[in-house]
Amino acid sequence: MALPPQLKPIQHHLRTAQEHDKRDPVVAYYCRLHAMQTGMKLDGKTPECRKFLVKLMDQLEMMKKELSDNESISQEIVGNAHIENYALKMFLYADSEDRSGNFHKNLIKSFYTSSLLFDVLSVFGELSEENIQHRKYAKWKAAYIHNCLKNGETPQPGPIGMEGEAYDDEFGAEGGGPSQAPQNLQSQPSFHGHPSNQPPVSNFSNIQIPPGSHAPANTPAEVPHSEADPIKPVPVPRTMPVVDPSLLNSTQQGDMRFTPEDFTRAQKYCKYAGSALQYEDVGTAIQNLQKALKLLTTGKE
Repeated sequence: MALPPQLKPIQHHLRTAQEHDKRDPVVAYYCRLHAMQTGMKLDGKTPECRKFLVKLMDQLEMMKKELSDNESISQEIVGNAHIENYALKMFLYADSEDRSGNFHKNLIKSFYTSSLLFDVLSVFGELSEENIQHRKYAKWKAAYIHNCLKNGETPQPGPIGMEGEAYDDEFGAEGGGPSQAPQNLQSQPSFHGHPSNQPPVSNFSNIQIPPGSHAPANTPAEVPHSEADPIKPVPVPRTMPVVDPSLLNSTQQGDMRFTPEDFTRAQKYCKYAGSALQYEDVGTAIQNLQKALKLLTTGKE
C-alpha cells in the first residue's frame, strides 16, 4: 500500500524498519511503532491515512505476537536499551569513518539512519540532551557529506561550523534493500576535541557519549555499500574497565532507604548490561553492573 503524501515524514522510518526485518526485528518493530505514533499525529482522520495506519497497526500486532518471547518487546526498559545501544553504535561507526576522512555512501547512510533511530527513542519518553545532540549532529552530517559528494567537493572531517544543510529525498531513496553490514569496525572515536586545523565554531565539537554507551566490536550498521568499493573489517582491540575493588564483596551500608526511582535506575543499569552482552560488549556490561552495585550498596551513583 502506497504511503499517503500527508505521511511523508515517516517514510524513512518505515524504510529503516523494512531494512531491519530480518537482521534485527526489534529495531524494525520500534521503527514501525514510532512511525505509527507519528503518523497518527500527522493525519489520523482522512480515509487514506487512516487505512494506511490501521494496516500498520495490524502489522505491529502481528510482530508483537511473533516476538512475544523477546524481552526487548515485552519489557520497555530493555527495548529502550536495545535501540539506544544500536543507534549509538551506528553513530560511532559513522563518526569514526568521518574523522578518518573515509567518505562514502555507507557513512552517509549510517549517520542518517542513526538520526532516525534517535527519533525512535521518543516512543520510550523524552530524549536525553545527549541524544538530542547526537540526532541533530548526525542528521546534519549526513546532509553535509551527501551534498559535498553530490557537488564534487571534499567534505571536512569532524565537527565544523554547522550551516543549514537541506537533506533531500534523493539519498533516502538510495537506501534500497538490506545488505550485509560491515563487521568489527573501528568505532571508538574521541568526542572531546577536534582536528587542530578546525576551530570549534559550534557546540558539536563537544558532543559526549554517555558513560558505558560506547560501541561494541560488532557495529550493526544496516547500510548498503558499493560492491566495487567494499569496506574491509578492522579488528577492534577490547579494553576491559578496571573493577572497583571497593565493590567486591560489598554489602548494604546501614539502614538505607531507597526510593522507587532508585530501584528503577538500578534496574536500568542491569538491563543496559544485559543488552551490552547481547553484542559481546563485556566492558559496557561491567561498567553498568558496577553502577547498579554502587547504587544499591551506597545509595549514590
